[in-house]
Amino acid sequence: MAAAPSFAAQSTLAPAVLPPDRAAAYYHYSLAHLYEDMVTNYGRPEYAAQAIEEYKLALQDDPTSKDLATGLADMYFRLGRIRDSVLAAQDMVKRDPSNLEAHKLLARIYVRSLGDMDQGTQTDQLLKQAIGEYEKIVELEPANVENRLMLGRLYSADHSELKAKQQFEAAHELEPASEDAVLNLARVYSEQGQMKQAITALLAVPEDHRSVKEEISLGSLYDQQMNSKEAIAAYRRALALEPDNLDAERNLAQDLLVANQLDEALKTYQDIAAADPQDPIAYIRISEIQRRRGNYDDALATLKKAKALVSDSLEVSYNEALIDDSLGRLDDASSVLQKLVAATYHPDGNYTDAEKSNRVLFLDREANVFREQDKTDEAIAAYRQMIDLGGDIAVRGYQFIIETYQESHQQDKALATSKEAAAKFPKKHELTLALAAEMVDAGDVDAGMKLAKDQLTGGPNDREVHLQIAHMDTRMHRFAEAKVELDKAAELTHTPEEKAILAYYRGENFDREKNEADAEKQFRSILAEDANNAMAMNYLGFMFAEEGVKLDEAVTLLKHAVEIDPQNGAYLDSIGWAYFKQGHYDRAEQYLQQAILRMPQDPSLHDHLGQIYEKTDRLKQAAAQWEIALEGYRHSNPADYDPADLTRMEKHLESARVRLAKKDGQADSSQAAPDTKQ
Repeated sequence: MAAAPSFAAQSTLAPAVLPPDRAAAYYHYSLAHLYEDMVTNYGRPEYAAQAIEEYKLALQDDPTSKDLATGLADMYFRLGRIRDSVLAAQDMVKRDPSNLEAHKLLARIYVRSLGDMDQGTQTDQLLKQAIGEYEKIVELEPANVENRLMLGRLYSADHSELKAKQQFEAAHELEPASEDAVLNLARVYSEQGQMKQAITALLAVPEDHRSVKEEISLGSLYDQQMNSKEAIAAYRRALALEPDNLDAERNLAQDLLVANQLDEALKTYQDIAAADPQDPIAYIRISEIQRRRGNYDDALATLKKAKALVSDSLEVSYNEALIDDSLGRLDDASSVLQKLVAATYHPDGNYTDAEKSNRVLFLDREANVFREQDKTDEAIAAYRQMIDLGGDIAVRGYQFIIETYQESHQQDKALATSKEAAAKFPKKHELTLALAAEMVDAGDVDAGMKLAKDQLTGGPNDREVHLQIAHMDTRMHRFAEAKVELDKAAELTHTPEEKAILAYYRGENFDREKNEADAEKQFRSILAEDANNAMAMNYLGFMFAEEGVKLDEAVTLLKHAVEIDPQNGAYLDSIGWAYFKQGHYDRAEQYLQQAILRMPQDPSLHDHLGQIYEKTDRLKQAAAQWEIALEGYRHSNPADYDPADLTRMEKHLESARVRLAKKDGQADSSQAAPDTKQ
């Protein structure tokens, strides 16, 4: 008879594997689901423990069930027992790496936890874990668009833009009409500076299938490209789909303002203010339009509405200064701007991008007012504060200082500043080109031209170099050489904006060599593409006025230019001169006085005002203006004026002095003559 096996021996035998009792498992699952429903739908948290216990009992009866394991892990998650949920899901993944639902649960936990935490090391870790889970999910379910979109967003959050783009491209390929796929793909292209691809992605959606969000995104991309025309069209399509969308309406209004479509911009901002009376920006922009139209009382009244909403707004104060400037209250404007400059100063020199932007705006306008007040030193000091901000802002500061010294006929200081700027920023070719131009103006032509040509590298920046060399040639009356440089610049010119600038330089060159017909063609070509190009309107209008031809058209063009930029002294001078040529001396004088307020050191303006005074038989005032003009020209660079104008002015001044002397002599004789009447 065989001996019975010992206990130890029996304990080494593998335990019997019992088949799952699915009936019992279903019973416990039903109870778990009932208790879970009590917790989640009826607010009875005391049943949570019973629900979990029933899930565990169900799993004992059917331990291989993925659904039960997922249900328990999900129950932990919804009850906020995150650690238990993670452990349960991780155990499922460990037992079955291809368990899609377990990976989705883990991913959901990590993503939700990301939103509940502040930035830091733990957040970075959670982000990596979420990415890992979604990478596995996409591997297991590659045709699911939502999974790829989420993985793309997580890659973006992790600054892995190339990987993000790949996921958004894949999602877009799977579902070309997916709004999320298109918007995210456009966004990541945009963030990588691939603006053309971003726009192409949105334009691939047929226009009649595009959503409001897609049209707004398209408009924003066009805004970044400074393409107001297409941006306006996109925002209008968005509003056609959703007329009450204030985001689209605000963007449309801003672009209409930028495009100088003032009537429609005003109406749109008025609609925004009516829909949202608490929007101070709408009132500020309405005030700006009223100011630009010369409706200063209305502009101030509207600005008060904005001030009532945001009493400490820097932008409101800035616009008050602009109105003061427009009204010729330069001391008041200067006082406000100086306060704004002081308010935005940081002793430590640390500024956010927005703070820098505001400070530059205030400093630039403050310097402009100083220039209008003929306070050159104060203007230079303001621009020096821009230089302190560094980078491209410093480059602009130097450019403004050079321009200010030129304007005040201090050529030696303009040259010295150019040398300082080029030495400080040797890689900024625009400053080196400014130095070259100053050297040429100072008479060192060969060295200046060589320095400019040394900036040519065979790259895309050569376009700017060729344009600058052409401008220098034009000023020296080397018109053929200028045309050669402009032709070289044309080979590197592609965008509409670049073509407009090239046409402007060509027009200037033709005008200087007295080829008015070809000059006119160039400026008209600019206006054919951009009817609101104020520079082209001003040049063409002034050219007509100088020639005494097409004066009605000249006035129309110049009125539009002044509407676009009402404080521009050059534009005010041009329209005044056009009115003078028409014989409207009162209007001419009004505009010339405003122009001199803006540009007191420009001798040509004083010459023009002198001619108005002569025509209206005010010889003493005319002579005074010509004396100012002649003194200004004597200190100006010869390239800035026509010697024939100087000769004419000297003759007019001499004639005026003779006539004044005769009048004085006649007056003296009349007073000295004896009374012969008895």
